[in-house]
Amino acid sequence: DIIPQPLLDQYLSMTDPARAQTVDTEIAKHCAYSLPGVALTLGRQNWHCLKDTYETLASDVQWKVRRTLAFSIHELAVILGDQLTAADLVPIFNGFLKDLDEVRIGVLKHLYDFLKLLHADKRREYLYQLQEFVVTDNSRNWRFRYELAEQLILILELYNPNDVYDYLRHIALTLCSDKVSEVRWISFKLVVAILQKFYANSANALGLNFINELVVRFRHCSKWVGRQAFAFICQVGMFSLCFYVYIKFG
Repeated sequence: DIIPQPLLDQYLSMTDPARAQTVDTEIAKHCAYSLPGVALTLGRQNWHCLKDTYETLASDVQWKVRRTLAFSIHELAVILGDQLTAADLVPIFNGFLKDLDEVRIGVLKHLYDFLKLLHADKRREYLYQLQEFVVTDNSRNWRFRYELAEQLILILELYNPNDVYDYLRHIALTLCSDKVSEVRWISFKLVVAILQKFYANSANALGLNFINELVVRFRHCSKWVGRQAFAFICQVGMFSLCFYVYIKFG
């Protein structure tokens, strides 16, 4: 009743390998690009019409097809709602996390948008996997690490201070020592955001421990770049640092 059945059948047939040979070699990519729009038109009650096609596209041998889905999976999650997302999209999302960097960047760019749609218990499972984004197929792909730092600044609000201290703090410290200055600079902002998270939630003990770690790791670093990093962190987060100094020394 929403769209003509022959039109839907024609769309679903775009994943047929024979059509890639006779019609367009990138027809599967076009199908993947249009899928969120088709899903929105059909509505979540008709997701069963697209589920098999989506899974076929998600396992396509062409990384460009998987990349297209990775960039739009957060939009599809909004359309489907939390229950269908947890059942049908999370497994595919997990697969993209282990894919090529060209595919992983798609989920990374909208990591916050996807995680915020999950229930807290399911979202917490990804704390263990965020560290994996620091490692890339090509170490020269510094924009990947830059994007990770940007996303983590947003993701902080999704987790409690203890989780931030136990998991995200380590990633922030690693990125602060990156070889690329652009990555280090955005990471300094991430460190300050973590301190502000502790301050906003009255987690003063965690904040002081983190500051002590920053002092040991950067202020007393034998290399000038480490001491410079500490100066930049102070510059970016003067308010947070002053607050904790006041708490500690009065």
